[in-house]
Amino acid sequence: MPNPKRRHSRSRTRKRRSHDALGAPSLSVCPRCNQKKLPHRVCENCGYYDGESIIEKEGA
Repeated sequence: MPNPKRRHSRSRTRKRRSHDALGAPSLSVCPRCNQKKLPHRVCENCGYYDGESIIEKEGA
């Protein structure tokens, strides 16, 4: 297996790793309760997904 002949400098390594940072997750709005939620997941506030009640909530 090939190995590098010389050590990579700190700046070269950091340039490569500059794209590894995680971004903020994208959020969508629940059409039922207008709360922010992750897309394609059950709303934590009202318990609905795609117009159907998935989780029974006491307050809903």
